[in-house]
Amino acid sequence: MTSSASDLTGTRARTLVAIVNYRTADLVVACLQSLATEDPLGPSGFRVLVVDNASGDGSAARIREAIRAHAWTAWAEVREAPRNGGFSYGNNLAVREALRPGAALEQVWLLNPDTVVQRGAVRRLTDFLERHPRAGIVGSGIDNDDGAAWPYAFRFPSIASELENGIRLGLVTRLLRSRLVARRMGPEADTADWVSGASMMVRREVFEQVGLMDEGYFLYFEETDFCRRVRQAGWEVWYEPQARVMHIAGQSTGVTGRQTVTPRRPAYWFESRRRYFVKHHGRLYTALADVAWILGFSIWRVRRRLQRKEDTDPPRMLADFIAHSVLCRPFWRPDTKAGADWARVHR
Repeated sequence: MTSSASDLTGTRARTLVAIVNYRTADLVVACLQSLATEDPLGPSGFRVLVVDNASGDGSAARIREAIRAHAWTAWAEVREAPRNGGFSYGNNLAVREALRPGAALEQVWLLNPDTVVQRGAVRRLTDFLERHPRAGIVGSGIDNDDGAAWPYAFRFPSIASELENGIRLGLVTRLLRSRLVARRMGPEADTADWVSGASMMVRREVFEQVGLMDEGYFLYFEETDFCRRVRQAGWEVWYEPQARVMHIAGQSTGVTGRQTVTPRRPAYWFESRRRYFVKHHGRLYTALADVAWILGFSIWRVRRRLQRKEDTDPPRMLADFIAHSVLCRPFWRPDTKAGADWARVHR
């Protein structure tokens, strides 16, 4: 990676904020503006490392110019990745900087470029980790771009949740409410299976013990996978709603959000889903999860037509799902070496 500023060793920052950019320079600058109000050089100081994932559109230069123009060079810098390797790949480049000898950083905050940090969020997240020594990860509360709270953390996906996700029937949802992936959270901090990778602070010791994020995921399911590995290692995952971040959903990926026309689901979403299920549950369980979703979604499509409901599904969703499922790729196996233990490999 090429650098525009000094490296992270020898600084007094406690936290590294990692932002992965791919052709979202204006959003990154807006995020940095919100971070500038958080007193980055104060007692709970932090540094920001923007990793440009080979945008090829001048994003890196535009972000550097904004950093210079706003006099943010003491706490923010840009690194250019040699290729667009995805969300985990870009974040891992930043995390490796945090783990370098002499960096003395205590935690890494993975932050989406399409976020705006609300006042006090950094301090609340770092204070939370200080108060909860078994918390390996803490996610912030999320607000939509209209200011409305989005009070969700998540359960791990399962066969039951795949059926519910496909069938979209109120009775089934009520029967399986304890298995739904999206879990509505209360006003107080609470543990969860996993939290949104849009705003997720990770303790340094977690990376040293568990390893980096799995770069076999290009986009989606990587934070689900990482939180599962962290919990399996004995750490807790928490949701802290007192720390607030506004997230403009879908702006950095184009997959989710409020588009006028629903785009076709990209192949990497299906690949990531299959990778997660096979890696953590094996091929038989994955096949059953695939069948559950296909059956549920097929019923939903028939019911939608009969009830003349609006079609909001991505084009070719069922065909694409089947083509990428383990049913059509029965011998596919995930590369279990991806995201290997950093501490073990680099001793």
